[in-house]
Amino acid sequence: MGKALYRKYRSKSLAEIIGQEHITDTLGNALKQGTISHAYLFTGPRGVGKTSIARILAYEVNGLPYNEEQSHLDIIEIDAASNRRIDEIRELKERVHVAPTSAKYKVYIIDEVHMLTKEAFNALLKTLEEPPDHVIFVLATTEAHKVPETIISRTQRFTFKPVPTNKVVEHLKYIAKQEKVKIDDEALELIAAHGEGSFRDSISLLDQVRHMDAHITLEHVQRALGQAPDITLSKIIETIGTGDLPSVAASLSQLREQGIQPSQIARQLSELLRQDILQEQSKLPRELTLDLLQKLASIPAAHEPGISLELALYGTALTNTSDKKLESIVQTPDSIPKKDRKAHITQPLPSSKPETPPPSQTVDTAATDQLNSQAWQTILTADKAHHNTLYGITRMAVPHFEPGKLTLTFAFAFHQKRL
Repeated sequence: MGKALYRKYRSKSLAEIIGQEHITDTLGNALKQGTISHAYLFTGPRGVGKTSIARILAYEVNGLPYNEEQSHLDIIEIDAASNRRIDEIRELKERVHVAPTSAKYKVYIIDEVHMLTKEAFNALLKTLEEPPDHVIFVLATTEAHKVPETIISRTQRFTFKPVPTNKVVEHLKYIAKQEKVKIDDEALELIAAHGEGSFRDSISLLDQVRHMDAHITLEHVQRALGQAPDITLSKIIETIGTGDLPSVAASLSQLREQGIQPSQIARQLSELLRQDILQEQSKLPRELTLDLLQKLASIPAAHEPGISLELALYGTALTNTSDKKLESIVQTPDSIPKKDRKAHITQPLPSSKPETPPPSQTVDTAATDQLNSQAWQTILTADKAHHNTLYGITRMAVPHFEPGKLTLTFAFAFHQKRL
């Protein structure tokens, strides 16, 4: 059976650790000066080197060559997830007083220490307060907030950071070269991004995809991750902008047939929309884009993610189409012929109590419509200046002017309710 890549390329010295120099340099200097502490607490996200450094430290403090294949009697690893009760810690308290068999120090590495019970923590606290000179504790956890302050205060705490994506990519390239895996840079970048700063997760994914084909591309990695192709997602955003609901539905159906989950589609669409906003290349109005982003953020937690995703996309497409129709209905002053523009602008707006015209007087309907259009634009402009959110709703309406009265009609009850 082959060895997993993350184990094969696990660091064997502090100098080989990547991305945690603020920790390895400090520990390296402490080793040189002989100022090793009796207890350490390593905190940070998964797969960034906490356990690896704990093991390396255990060997280097004893002056032993690092050997992952063989366990040493004086280096004891404890999984707190499966040894979390007070009985196990009481047993540990009894054993710590026994001198090391052959090494200088007996080192206890307790992984996921936050899983210990309250009683177990209390028992461990007494040992940390008065440890034997030949014992060193290295506690590791991904959830430091669950470790009691009394424990933290008796340790030297080191906070691990997610490894920068560019360093992960460089390391993956090195591994791929050593393993003779032909893989595109875009695929490695996606693997590193998916790992979210975790070396172990990134290397494990590389181990998974390297057997998919002789030449691994971005599409191979996307398929392995259950991600939607970028071209399909871009098409969805484009068809939302044009209000082409059948095309939106067809794209979603195609992604479902590929086994891609609605929550994953929502996350990828959110990322594309955020990029469009930051690059000022959004195909939708800014207000609609922000509203859609808010809806997409709630998709993973929805009771019916698939239906919620469809409603979010269809609703945005319909609203955008409604806005465009509204813009074509509501005339702006620019639509008035230049020869008539001055005359219409200088005419006063209808007063709240207009005089009843004589029966013989004819009403210029076209002129009235243009005046109403100007009045509506004036209202919207003032509205936007004083209350941008209200403007976002009001502009969805179709105005109907009557003497002393303005009626707003909405295509959707939602907008009416919000107003």
